[in-house]
Amino acid sequence: MEESAFRQELTLFALLTPVALLLPITLLEKSLLISSLMMVPVIELLNSSVEAAIDRISFEHHDLSKRAKDFGSAAVMLALFVAALLWAAVCIPLLLKL
Repeated sequence: MEESAFRQELTLFALLTPVALLLPITLLEKSLLISSLMMVPVIELLNSSVEAAIDRISFEHHDLSKRAKDFGSAAVMLALFVAALLWAAVCIPLLLKL
């Protein structure tokens, strides 16, 4: 895939998954952290698919095409926000115990 955002999200997944596995937390918490990371590239793939389909149809500016692309980008942003929120909810209490 040629998308730089997708590569960045895969890098984030590759770097943080071992961290999640090594944290002294429950299996459920580890699963939530890793699942939240996995959700981001999945939604990015769907967003890229929508964008490719719209570009395949026409490169002309159209309000509905713009809305579809904006909604896809917003979905990726929300997935990143959910992942960050989960990581903060799990990691901040660990840091406060130190």
